[in-house]
Amino acid sequence: MTLVTVTPMSNELRRKAIRLLSRREHTRAELTRKLAADGTKEEIEAVIAELQASQLQSDSRAAECYVRGNAARLGASRLRQNLKTRGVSSELIEAQLAPEALPDELERARTVWQRKFSAAPGDARDWARQARFLQGRGFASDIIRRLLKQPAGEFAE
Repeated sequence: MTLVTVTPMSNELRRKAIRLLSRREHTRAELTRKLAADGTKEEIEAVIAELQASQLQSDSRAAECYVRGNAARLGASRLRQNLKTRGVSSELIEAQLAPEALPDELERARTVWQRKFSAAPGDARDWARQARFLQGRGFASDIIRRLLKQPAGEFAE
């Protein structure tokens, strides 16, 4: 058993970390970055380790919450990139973005497209604009092609 020396600084770091976690789930990397100005690397690591041990911080829970909150608006590649930016490990990302964990990518793209556009593209310029929108949301090019090539109102596969 290791004894951790509790200092007033580490108490303040703990309070700040808990305040951050009370607003939303944060990954270990996000908490480290947000607490960097308030303590030493060792103090921050000790506080985060304590929070993980008490189940107050979890990278898998943070990744799951992020995917659940954004999967309806974003494609798999954008979700993957955003999770990497948040410091989530590749194994955890792949587990969260597994096909059985997410609704069908084509259906999600169709929902996003229908909310933004009222009609199928009429010409090449309109097609390109709609494709860029979906691409910016992180949907794969094959999904975009399948979605935009179908005539308006004919969304059966």
